[in-house]
Amino acid sequence: MRYPLFKEKATIGVTATSSGVSKNLHSLVEQSCNSLEARGYKVKVGETTWTQDKAKSAPASKRASEFYEMMMDPRIDGIIPPWGGELLIETLSKIDFSRIPPKWILGYSDTSTLLLALTLQTGIATAHGTNLVDLRGEYADETTAMWERVLLTKAGESVTQYASTKYQKEWQFENPTPCVFHLTEPTQWKTIFGEDMTISGRFLGGCIDVIRHLIGTPYGDVAKFREEHTKGEPIIWYLENCELSTADLRRSLVQMKLAGWFDHCSGILFGRSAANTPVENYTVEDVYQDLAADLQIPIVYDIDCGHVPPQITFVNGAVGEVFVEGGKGRIVQTFN
Repeated sequence: MRYPLFKEKATIGVTATSSGVSKNLHSLVEQSCNSLEARGYKVKVGETTWTQDKAKSAPASKRASEFYEMMMDPRIDGIIPPWGGELLIETLSKIDFSRIPPKWILGYSDTSTLLLALTLQTGIATAHGTNLVDLRGEYADETTAMWERVLLTKAGESVTQYASTKYQKEWQFENPTPCVFHLTEPTQWKTIFGEDMTISGRFLGGCIDVIRHLIGTPYGDVAKFREEHTKGEPIIWYLENCELSTADLRRSLVQMKLAGWFDHCSGILFGRSAANTPVENYTVEDVYQDLAADLQIPIVYDIDCGHVPPQITFVNGAVGEVFVEGGKGRIVQTFN
């Protein structure tokens, strides 16, 4: 594995690899940039950030080109897209992954398509966590704020993160807060049978809605990644569901299993979700129980990951330990 170096007062590139930001929401980007600059960062915003049409910021070739230029620019230390979107997968075949140097990319939702593909292709670690527009607050909650500490971790070092105390039940865009989120609901990490557990392995994951489409492509070769970039450790998958019903979630998980993505897997973590709509009386808890029975591995759910914030910063490729005790959680990631 190769772990990018980050530094305090870094220069951050902002490029819309999936969706850009429509004109009426440009202020969100401006606020986020101002917030980062107030903390000592420099920010370089690409053209794709400011445009959005037909479910994408720009044609795939322009998105890929701007991303690649920022990755190759030695003056830029890391990249944080404004947010996710729908069609990032269009850009993958237009990026020369073989030449990309180690550099942190941070984001979630459709950005996780790029994060997972890059790590699987190159062995370069990527960071699944907050996106740019959620950094626009006057301050960040303790869970979200850990993105900086995680990215500043050096190869050979470890970083520990804890479950949030409270999470946001619903978005209230018309009622902004100094820390962006409205954290009102008690956080509880859950397991299938309510037992405490410890899971060890190497992290991979993302938004299941989009990363499932890497299966069967050159960008989703998990077996090759394990062979070339790990030391025989099992995989801990972290997954979050943005829009899928329980039946579609189940189909996607079975597909991942049949494709071998869950071979040598020590456990699966599922983020909280506002989706997971039951089909008839088939609930998401049923999905998790079926998966645990299929794979005979631990399942943890309602963790801090994805579209129901706040979220822990997971590093694709990092060696990890997951501790769940009494509904509380702790994640230790080591950059080996």
